[in-house]
Amino acid sequence: MMRVCELTGKRRNVANNVSHAHNKTKKIQNPNLQWKRIYIPEAGSSIRMRLSTRAIRSINRIGLEAYCAKLGVDYKALLVRKLGA
Repeated sequence: MMRVCELTGKRRNVANNVSHAHNKTKKIQNPNLQWKRIYIPEAGSSIRMRLSTRAIRSINRIGLEAYCAKLGVDYKALLVRKLGA
């Protein structure tokens, strides 16, 4: 499973570790992803998504439907994909 936020598409970043002598080695910075269960009132059930903590905070603040609209993600297609109906 790739470490990608299901809503924002946030994924790993490649950066450099820089030593005191300015030697550079590659390092990977992974996003802080969490499994989150989100209740959908229209469906009367919950969906489980892998989200970045930034996305979780935004969903808690403005709601999933408004956040999907802000990102340009099709809310109805998301529900169909996650609920399977």
